[in-house]
Amino acid sequence: MIRALIVALMLLPSVAAAQELLPDATPDDQIPQAEPARGLADGTGAMLRGLDKVAGTTSDIEMKTGQTVKFGFISITLRECRYPVDDPSSDAYAYLTITEAAKPQPDFSGWMIASSPALSALDHPRYDVWVVRCTSN
Repeated sequence: MIRALIVALMLLPSVAAAQELLPDATPDDQIPQAEPARGLADGTGAMLRGLDKVAGTTSDIEMKTGQTVKFGFISITLRECRYPVDDPSSDAYAYLTITEAAKPQPDFSGWMIASSPALSALDHPRYDVWVVRCTSN
C-alpha cells in the first residue's frame, strides 16, 4: 500500500508535465474553417438515427445544417456534416450539440463519426443518437 502511494507520488509530476504539453484544442481547432480537410466535402444536412432505450424504438432524424430538432426531451443541433469526396456513401463526420431540457451544459458536443459511433458517443441514460450519413440536396 505504501509502495503504491510512493509510486503514485513519483509519477504525479510527469503526468502534470505531460498535461502542460497538450494544447487546449477545441473542435474548431481540429479542422480549420478557412482550410477544410482535404478530400472532404460539406453536406447540406445529415441523417441521424435516434434510439429511445426505454420504449425500444428507433427514429430517423433528417436535419439541415444549423437546424435544431427535438427528439424526446433532448434537442439535437447540427453544426456541420462532412463526407469523403471520393465515396459520399462511405462515411460521415457530423458536429452535433445535444442538450437535455433544463440542463445548463450539453450532454454531447463534438464530432460523431458514422463508421465508428462508439468512438465519440452520446452518454445518456435514455437516448442514443448516431450519424447515418450526410445529405447534399
